[in-house]
Amino acid sequence: MGSVLLLISSVYSASRWIPWGRSLTRAPLLRVAPVAGPAWVLAAGKKDLIDLPVLNEEDLEEQFVRGSGPGGQATNKTSNCVVLKHIPTGIVVKCHQTRSVETNRKRAREILRGKVDIACKGEDSEIIKRKMESMQRKQEKRKNANDNLEKKRMFKEALAAEMKTIK
Repeated sequence: MGSVLLLISSVYSASRWIPWGRSLTRAPLLRVAPVAGPAWVLAAGKKDLIDLPVLNEEDLEEQFVRGSGPGGQATNKTSNCVVLKHIPTGIVVKCHQTRSVETNRKRAREILRGKVDIACKGEDSEIIKRKMESMQRKQEKRKNANDNLEKKRMFKEALAAEMKTIK
């Protein structure tokens, strides 16, 4: 419980002066969710993936290279594609989703966190579990749709057979 209070106090003490409206006001970096119990942690970051490993900046090797794909001259002349390498595991991530270098850096780190989590935990990774659950839900939906189509086909055949016997 002491570590939770320490985390809360450090989060509330970490605030910045930001221009808010017309005056400078103090805005907290973390907004506490109005939920009872330990669920307030969900407001701290990605709500879905809490157990992802934290990356140390010393373990990362970052490069900015020219991107490729659609976009013409704007894409070909700017070096806004981020190549991020996690030195301990050797995992390399390349991110060129937007034209902004900062956004690509953030997204590359998120992708790398997921990849490192999968490499470390393997089948026990939360990402793998969610993908498997999603695949199972899709398979169940597909099976239900096929069952409904089969029932509909059988009903039409039975109706056609009944119409023939009536004539």
